[in-house]
Amino acid sequence: MTGIYLFDLASMHARYLSVRQSVVAGNVANANTQDYKARDTIPFAQVLARTGAAMAMTSPAHLGAPGLGVPVRKDQTGWDVLETSSSVSLEQEMLKASEVSRQHNLDIGVVRSFDRMLKLAVRSGS
Repeated sequence: MTGIYLFDLASMHARYLSVRQSVVAGNVANANTQDYKARDTIPFAQVLARTGAAMAMTSPAHLGAPGLGVPVRKDQTGWDVLETSSSVSLEQEMLKASEVSRQHNLDIGVVRSFDRMLKLAVRSGS
């Protein structure tokens, strides 16, 4: 088993979020393009699975973390769709962009907290 470090995982997730944001921006930019098909990325859990890494608990007392991937909305019947010939729903794309922003902010918060803990550990150890 190879080690997965928090900073490496956060960096990988940041690259994934960057790609997803680009896809969402492309969908919004082409919302009025005739016959344009909306695209999305695969969930991050599937990207992570391709690396061979898996979530592991080091203690049975640790909480499980099911569903770490990006939520995919499969039921699209309740959405208002613009009257264009493209398959882009601006409402859905804005929600996706909001999810990307929220996940990015969460990543930043986790990395900052971990960085603070490391600095405290180093200071108290000297």
